[in-house]
Amino acid sequence: MITMTIDRSGLADFLRRSRDRVRPQDAGLPAGPRRRTPGLRREEVAQLAGMSADYYIRLEQARGPQPSPEMLAALARALRLSTDERDHLHLLAGRRPPAGRTAGDQVGPGLLHLLDRLPATPVQVLGDLGDVLAQNAMAEALLGGVCTVSEHGRNVVWRWFTDPAQRAAYPAGEHDYYSRLHVADLRAAVGRRAGDPAATRLVERLRDASEEFAGLWKLHEVAVRRATRMKVLHPLIGPVDLDCQMLLAPEGDQRVILYTPPAGSDTAERLALLKVVGTGQFDPAPAPAPTG
Repeated sequence: MITMTIDRSGLADFLRRSRDRVRPQDAGLPAGPRRRTPGLRREEVAQLAGMSADYYIRLEQARGPQPSPEMLAALARALRLSTDERDHLHLLAGRRPPAGRTAGDQVGPGLLHLLDRLPATPVQVLGDLGDVLAQNAMAEALLGGVCTVSEHGRNVVWRWFTDPAQRAAYPAGEHDYYSRLHVADLRAAVGRRAGDPAATRLVERLRDASEEFAGLWKLHEVAVRRATRMKVLHPLIGPVDLDCQMLLAPEGDQRVILYTPPAGSDTAERLALLKVVGTGQFDPAPAPAPTG
């Protein structure tokens, strides 16, 4: 776990420079005739933030106490900070930034345009909890369609732990690896959401539906999925090795996944064949019957 500590000199410098950038009239204060700088005075920032002038002056002199999250929120409002500046203020003060704006389930036109501009490359847009929000035709042909009617029907974690047919599309020897990968990534997303009802509902349903998920969830493993490699057993083009590159959207709750051929593999030729034979919905082969 990363220990967050206050950067007193950096905080002091950021406060001074942010104060200089705010004009009194923008903060609802009279400009006055005797200002040496165009920005706010220290006492004015303290007044706007609802704190004592002595407390604020000590912060700018890099000798004050660590501000509370409530105090930092008041300073961000007084100094008219943007969301990025507010988050920077919290980090300088050794505090975790508050949850910011999220993209939710709405995929922006820029990402949709990207999907259309890569017709030969499988591309998906996933929410941080694992919901498939959009995918191009190649991704659907390679990985299959999703159900948008039933609850969690488009969620890759839910389908992995509740639909045996999904696992049939991947080598049996790698199932444990993918299970832990899904759970650790979901754990990270749930932690970022901090009590979000949708995240809580998904975890509760998964724990009830899958003993395997419940057991892995107890391990409390956390790992954001980034660049990984996977093998898909496709019924038309055979086994396909893929590099999976995750690109995060600025809001952080959506990710673009590019499935690309590893160097030295024949994946490019297999994907080209898949594009020729069609991009209809791919239904994985039935799971093999257990033996022994």
